Amino acid sequence: MRRLLGAGILAAATLGGLPAAADLGICVEGTYPPFSETRPDGSIAGFDIDIAHALCAEIGETCHLVKTSWDRMIPSLLGKQCDAIVASMSDTAERRKQIDFTDTYYKAPVRFVGRAGAAITDTAEGMKGRTVGVQRGTVNQVYMAAHYPATPLKLYGNQEHVLLDLTLGRLDAVLGEAPALDVGFLRTPAGQGYAFFGSGHFDPAIQGDGAAIGVRKADIDLRDRLSAAIAAIRDDGTYDDIAGRYFDFDIFGE
Repeated sequence: MRRLLGAGILAAATLGGLPAAADLGICVEGTYPPFSETRPDGSIAGFDIDIAHALCAEIGETCHLVKTSWDRMIPSLLGKQCDAIVASMSDTAERRKQIDFTDTYYKAPVRFVGRAGAAITDTAEGMKGRTVGVQRGTVNQVYMAAHYPATPLKLYGNQEHVLLDLTLGRLDAVLGEAPALDVGFLRTPAGQGYAFFGSGHFDPAIQGDGAAIGVRKADIDLRDRLSAAIAAIRDDGTYDDIAGRYFDFDIFGE
Protein backbone atom coordinates (compact mmCIF):
# COMPACT_ATOMS: atom_id res chain seq x y z
CA MET A 1 0.00 0.00 0.00
CA ARG A 2 1.37 3.38 -0.95
CA ARG A 3 2.00 5.87 1.82
CA LEU A 4 -0.42 8.74 2.22
CA LEU A 5 0.34 12.05 3.86
CA GLY A 6 -1.16 12.04 7.32
CA ALA A 7 -3.35 14.76 8.78
CA GLY A 8 -0.45 15.96 10.89
CA ILE A 9 1.70 16.64 7.84
CA LEU A 10 -1.11 18.42 6.01
CA ALA A 11 -1.88 20.49 9.08
CA ALA A 12 1.74 21.57 9.18
CA ALA A 13 1.40 23.27 5.80
CA THR A 14 2.19 26.96 6.01
CA LEU A 15 1.39 29.93 3.80
CA GLY A 16 4.67 31.76 4.34
CA GLY A 17 8.36 31.00 4.28
CA LEU A 18 10.14 27.69 4.40
CA PRO A 19 10.38 26.25 7.94
CA ALA A 20 13.59 24.46 8.82
CA ALA A 21 11.81 21.20 9.69
CA ALA A 22 10.24 20.75 6.24
CA ASP A 23 11.91 18.58 3.62
CA LEU A 24 10.31 20.14 0.56
CA GLY A 25 8.54 23.47 0.09
CA ILE A 26 6.00 23.68 -2.72
CA CYS A 27 5.11 27.08 -4.21
CA VAL A 28 1.37 27.21 -5.00
CA GLU A 29 -0.91 30.06 -6.01
CA GLY A 30 -4.33 29.61 -4.40
CA THR A 31 -6.26 31.81 -6.87
CA TYR A 32 -6.74 29.45 -9.82
CA PRO A 33 -9.71 27.11 -9.30
CA PRO A 34 -10.12 24.21 -9.70
CA PHE A 35 -6.35 23.75 -9.82
CA SER A 36 -5.57 25.83 -6.74
CA GLU A 37 -7.91 27.91 -4.60
CA THR A 38 -7.98 29.33 -1.10
CA ARG A 39 -10.86 28.19 1.08
CA PRO A 40 -12.62 30.45 3.60
CA ASP A 41 -10.58 28.89 6.41
CA GLY A 42 -7.34 29.83 4.63
CA SER A 43 -6.42 26.32 3.49
CA ILE A 44 -5.50 25.71 -0.14
CA ALA A 45 -7.21 23.03 -2.21
CA GLY A 46 -7.43 21.87 -5.80
CA PHE A 47 -6.02 19.56 -8.44
CA ASP A 48 -2.49 21.00 -8.24
CA ILE A 49 -2.54 20.70 -4.46
CA ASP A 50 -3.65 17.06 -4.49
CA ILE A 51 -1.06 16.24 -7.15
CA ALA A 52 1.65 17.91 -5.06
CA HIS A 53 0.74 15.89 -1.97
CA ALA A 54 0.59 12.64 -3.99
CA LEU A 55 4.04 13.29 -5.47
CA CYS A 56 5.47 14.13 -2.04
CA ALA A 57 4.14 10.83 -0.70
CA GLU A 58 5.55 8.95 -3.69
CA ILE A 59 9.08 10.28 -3.21
CA GLY A 60 8.95 9.92 0.57
CA GLU A 61 9.21 13.61 1.42
CA THR A 62 7.25 15.71 3.88
CA CYS A 63 6.05 18.82 2.09
CA HIS A 64 4.39 22.07 2.96
CA LEU A 65 2.66 24.65 0.79
CA VAL A 66 4.11 28.11 0.26
CA LYS A 67 1.35 30.40 -1.00
CA THR A 68 2.94 32.63 -3.62
CA SER A 69 1.59 35.23 -6.05
CA TRP A 70 2.02 34.26 -9.70
CA ASP A 71 4.58 36.96 -10.46
CA ARG A 72 6.72 35.79 -7.53
CA MET A 73 6.76 32.08 -8.42
CA ILE A 74 10.11 31.89 -10.18
CA PRO A 75 11.81 34.52 -7.96
CA SER A 76 10.64 32.58 -4.88
CA LEU A 77 12.00 29.33 -6.26
CA LEU A 78 15.34 30.91 -7.15
CA GLY A 79 15.45 32.65 -3.77
CA LYS A 80 14.88 29.29 -2.03
CA GLN A 81 11.57 30.25 -0.45
CA CYS A 82 10.39 26.94 -1.94
CA ASP A 83 11.93 23.94 -3.67
CA ALA A 84 9.40 23.29 -6.44
CA ILE A 85 6.54 25.06 -8.21
CA VAL A 86 3.26 23.15 -8.60
CA ALA A 87 1.04 25.85 -10.06
CA SER A 88 -0.14 24.89 -13.56
CA MET A 89 3.03 26.45 -14.96
CA SER A 90 3.68 25.73 -18.64
CA ASP A 91 7.10 24.36 -19.48
CA THR A 92 8.25 26.99 -21.98
CA ALA A 93 11.60 27.77 -23.59
CA GLU A 94 11.55 31.25 -22.05
CA ARG A 95 11.10 29.92 -18.52
CA ARG A 96 13.76 27.27 -19.10
CA LYS A 97 16.28 30.09 -19.33
CA GLN A 98 15.82 30.51 -15.56
CA ILE A 99 14.60 27.18 -14.17
CA ASP A 100 14.19 23.51 -15.09
CA PHE A 101 11.04 21.41 -15.38
CA THR A 102 9.90 17.87 -14.74
CA ASP A 103 7.91 15.87 -17.26
CA THR A 104 4.48 17.40 -17.86
CA TYR A 105 1.57 16.41 -15.65
CA TYR A 106 -1.24 17.82 -17.79
CA LYS A 107 -1.78 19.55 -21.11
CA ALA A 108 -4.65 21.87 -21.94
CA PRO A 109 -5.59 24.25 -24.77
CA VAL A 110 -6.55 27.85 -24.17
CA ARG A 111 -10.00 29.18 -25.10
CA PHE A 112 -11.98 32.38 -25.08
CA VAL A 113 -14.99 32.99 -22.84
CA GLY A 114 -17.48 35.82 -23.28
CA ARG A 115 -21.10 36.58 -22.63
CA ALA A 116 -23.35 33.90 -24.11
CA GLY A 117 -24.92 35.00 -27.38
CA ALA A 118 -22.42 37.78 -28.01
CA ALA A 119 -21.50 38.05 -31.68
CA ILE A 120 -17.77 37.42 -31.22
CA THR A 121 -15.57 35.07 -33.21
CA ASP A 122 -12.07 33.96 -32.32
CA THR A 123 -10.56 35.10 -35.61
CA ALA A 124 -8.07 37.96 -35.68
CA GLU A 125 -10.64 40.09 -37.51
CA GLY A 126 -13.44 39.12 -35.14
CA MET A 127 -11.39 40.10 -32.09
CA LYS A 128 -10.44 43.55 -33.34
CA GLY A 129 -11.77 46.22 -31.01
CA ARG A 130 -12.71 43.64 -28.35
CA THR A 131 -11.05 44.06 -24.97
CA VAL A 132 -9.64 40.78 -23.68
CA GLY A 133 -8.37 40.09 -20.16
CA VAL A 134 -5.59 37.68 -19.23
CA GLN A 135 -3.43 36.97 -16.22
CA ARG A 136 -0.12 38.82 -16.40
CA GLY A 137 3.00 36.75 -17.02
CA THR A 138 1.17 33.70 -18.38
CA VAL A 139 1.29 31.98 -21.74
CA ASN A 140 -2.14 33.54 -22.34
CA GLN A 141 -0.54 36.98 -22.49
CA VAL A 142 2.13 35.75 -24.91
CA TYR A 143 -0.48 33.97 -27.03
CA MET A 144 -2.58 37.11 -27.35
CA ALA A 145 0.43 39.23 -28.33
CA ALA A 146 1.49 36.70 -30.97
CA HIS A 147 -1.87 35.81 -32.50
CA TYR A 148 -4.10 38.82 -31.75
CA PRO A 149 -1.77 41.84 -31.79
CA ALA A 150 -4.59 44.20 -32.81
CA THR A 151 -6.82 43.22 -29.88
CA PRO A 152 -6.79 45.53 -26.81
CA LEU A 153 -5.42 43.59 -23.85
CA LYS A 154 -5.88 44.11 -20.10
CA LEU A 155 -3.50 42.40 -17.68
CA TYR A 156 -4.33 41.21 -14.15
CA GLY A 157 -2.41 39.79 -11.23
CA ASN A 158 -4.54 36.66 -10.96
CA GLN A 159 -7.34 34.80 -12.72
CA GLU A 160 -9.95 35.72 -10.11
CA HIS A 161 -9.57 39.42 -10.99
CA VAL A 162 -9.76 38.66 -14.72
CA LEU A 163 -13.08 36.89 -14.30
CA LEU A 164 -14.44 39.51 -11.91
CA ASP A 165 -13.93 42.24 -14.52
CA LEU A 166 -15.60 40.05 -17.14
CA THR A 167 -18.71 39.74 -14.96
CA LEU A 168 -18.64 43.50 -14.27
CA GLY A 169 -18.76 44.20 -18.00
CA ARG A 170 -15.28 45.68 -18.20
CA LEU A 171 -14.08 43.02 -20.65
CA ASP A 172 -15.55 41.51 -23.80
CA ALA A 173 -13.74 38.23 -23.29
CA VAL A 174 -11.06 36.41 -21.37
CA LEU A 175 -8.48 33.93 -22.60
CA GLY A 176 -7.37 31.12 -20.34
CA GLU A 177 -6.82 27.41 -19.96
CA ALA A 178 -9.99 25.65 -21.05
CA PRO A 179 -10.29 23.37 -17.96
CA ALA A 180 -9.88 26.28 -15.54
CA LEU A 181 -12.48 28.38 -17.34
CA ASP A 182 -14.86 25.44 -17.68
CA VAL A 183 -14.79 23.96 -14.18
CA GLY A 184 -13.60 27.02 -12.29
CA PHE A 185 -16.00 29.53 -13.88
CA LEU A 186 -18.60 28.37 -16.40
CA ARG A 187 -19.92 25.62 -14.14
CA THR A 188 -20.20 27.96 -11.16
CA PRO A 189 -23.00 30.45 -10.35
CA ALA A 190 -20.71 33.35 -11.37
CA GLY A 191 -20.32 31.83 -14.84
CA GLN A 192 -24.01 31.65 -15.64
CA GLY A 193 -24.73 33.63 -18.82
CA TYR A 194 -21.20 33.12 -20.16
CA ALA A 195 -19.87 30.57 -22.64
CA PHE A 196 -16.87 29.48 -24.66
CA PHE A 197 -16.64 30.81 -28.17
CA GLY A 198 -14.36 29.59 -30.92
CA SER A 199 -12.20 26.49 -30.64
CA GLY A 200 -9.32 25.42 -28.45
CA HIS A 201 -5.90 26.89 -29.21
CA PHE A 202 -2.52 25.28 -28.54
CA ASP A 203 0.73 26.69 -29.89
CA PRO A 204 3.70 24.57 -28.73
CA ALA A 205 6.10 27.40 -29.52
CA ILE A 206 4.33 29.46 -26.84
CA GLN A 207 2.74 26.89 -24.53
CA GLY A 208 5.56 24.35 -24.56
CA ASP A 209 4.69 20.73 -23.81
CA GLY A 210 2.11 21.54 -21.12
CA ALA A 211 2.09 22.12 -17.37
CA ALA A 212 5.09 20.79 -15.44
CA ILE A 213 6.75 21.22 -12.06
CA GLY A 214 9.41 23.91 -11.88
CA VAL A 215 12.66 23.28 -10.00
CA ARG A 216 16.02 25.02 -9.78
CA LYS A 217 18.48 24.06 -12.53
CA ALA A 218 20.89 22.65 -9.97
CA ASP A 219 18.26 20.28 -8.51
CA ILE A 220 18.60 17.57 -11.15
CA ASP A 221 17.97 14.75 -8.69
CA LEU A 222 14.75 16.34 -7.44
CA ARG A 223 13.60 16.95 -11.01
CA ASP A 224 14.16 13.31 -11.93
CA ARG A 225 12.54 11.97 -8.74
CA LEU A 226 9.45 14.08 -9.36
CA SER A 227 9.28 13.02 -13.03
CA ALA A 228 9.48 9.38 -11.94
CA ALA A 229 6.77 10.06 -9.34
CA ILE A 230 4.47 11.53 -12.02
CA ALA A 231 4.86 8.31 -14.02
CA ALA A 232 4.28 6.21 -10.89
CA ILE A 233 1.02 7.89 -9.88
CA ARG A 234 -0.15 7.60 -13.48
CA ASP A 235 0.59 3.88 -13.45
CA ASP A 236 -0.99 3.04 -10.10
CA GLY A 237 -4.24 4.96 -10.66
CA THR A 238 -3.59 7.73 -8.13
CA TYR A 239 -3.48 10.37 -10.85
CA ASP A 240 -6.83 9.30 -12.32
CA ASP A 241 -8.39 9.22 -8.85
CA ILE A 242 -7.28 12.81 -8.25
CA ALA A 243 -8.31 14.04 -11.70
CA GLY A 244 -11.75 12.46 -11.29
CA ARG A 245 -12.43 14.71 -8.28
CA TYR A 246 -12.27 17.78 -10.52
CA PHE A 247 -12.76 16.87 -14.18
CA ASP A 248 -15.09 14.69 -16.25
CA PHE A 249 -12.60 14.65 -19.14
CA ASP A 250 -8.99 13.61 -19.65
CA ILE A 251 -6.88 16.43 -18.20
CA PHE A 252 -3.58 14.66 -18.87
CA GLY A 253 -3.88 15.16 -22.62
CA GLU A 254 -1.84 13.51 -25.34
